[in-house]
Amino acid sequence: MPRVSILLTCYNHRSYLAEALDSIRKQTFRDVEIIALDDGSTDGSREFLSAQTDLDQVIFNQQNLGTYATLNVGLRHAKGELIAIFNDDDLWHPEKLEKQVALLEQHPQVGLVHTDGSFIDGQGRVFEGAPLGFTFPKTETGDVVLALLDANKIIASAALVRRSCFDQLGGFNEGYFGSGDWEMWLRIAEKYEVGFVPEKLTFYRVHGANASHKLEHIWRDDEKLREWIAERTPSYSQRGYDPDQLRRAIAHNWACLGTVRALNGKPGAARAAYRASLKLDPQRWKSRLRILTTFLPISVQKRLL
Repeated sequence: MPRVSILLTCYNHRSYLAEALDSIRKQTFRDVEIIALDDGSTDGSREFLSAQTDLDQVIFNQQNLGTYATLNVGLRHAKGELIAIFNDDDLWHPEKLEKQVALLEQHPQVGLVHTDGSFIDGQGRVFEGAPLGFTFPKTETGDVVLALLDANKIIASAALVRRSCFDQLGGFNEGYFGSGDWEMWLRIAEKYEVGFVPEKLTFYRVHGANASHKLEHIWRDDEKLREWIAERTPSYSQRGYDPDQLRRAIAHNWACLGTVRALNGKPGAARAAYRASLKLDPQRWKSRLRILTTFLPISVQKRLL
């Protein structure tokens, strides 16, 4: 039985696929199986994968299922006690898995470990600054629930997860377009500590075909996720957090929900969310201003929010 199952998700990134596979093959941790999961590619990726003789499994979806349904297919086929997710346009440092496995061995209370990393362009050059509007996501090691209320702090290709987490909590929610990993990480963080390797071992490629560029899908996802979080936050008062930190984190979630509701053309619901945020944290002056923007035309709101 392999120690690590690598779920290589593929969809129309043939130009990056060989380099991605090469970075898997160069891993210093060798007790792995590679499961390639092609989600209906039409650019030659399927033919390329079929020609690779060292892949343990190659699974071709008959139609495009989406990221999270494809990952769940991989989970059903994986034999390893640890699950690594690897998008076919990203890259790994050779020591990435080795250092993550070591952390999990040392900390049995950790269910997921991720790494620091860098954004790279289509040619593999490291971006300076924040090409997607934010720096490479990261957390500290420990209880990261409140950090995940702020934003998704874990890049999927940076994650290594104990199989037992999925066995206990279920797989990815297939109803999401691009935020299903965030939802999964939060479910894991509620039950386990999250580990972090503070080394740049994961390289997330930024290019024109990234799912993260499809903003309207992401806004709908974020609204669904922020509403799901709002339903869960009352239980967090039992986790022993500092009351002020928890209050501000919940207020932040309501404010973010207000913004995505506004972006999704729901001004009344947006105002209700902003007011819920202000009730918890009256110092959120941006929420007061954003309530006013909800009375403007949606085209103007999208420029201002």
